[in-house]
Amino acid sequence: MTQAVTEYRFGAMAAGGAGKGLRARLQALGLRDWRFDIAIPEYMIAVELDGGTWIQGRHSRGAGVISDMDKINAATVRGWRVLRYTHTNHKTTQILADISTLISNAQ
Repeated sequence: MTQAVTEYRFGAMAAGGAGKGLRARLQALGLRDWRFDIAIPEYMIAVELDGGTWIQGRHSRGAGVISDMDKINAATVRGWRVLRYTHTNHKTTQILADISTLISNAQ
């Protein structure tokens, strides 16, 4: 059965899992201890919910945008498919439909 995970530690898992030596392993791979808001590791699908879009929140300011790009690009080159939504357009039905489409396309 497919399980969704909240606050999935993408960076740590890409570096061999949490635990002793994580910082060194992350650094060696050029990663950070990034997290996805929601992930389905079995299908390498992640969902990112970006807040503060209209109030100059973290996801819409320079450093935050660059950091988000680094995370999404690192995930993408490792085979993850990342869906992004803002806090104003993350209707659960749409997210579930998009995930369902990705899973159907993978089979």
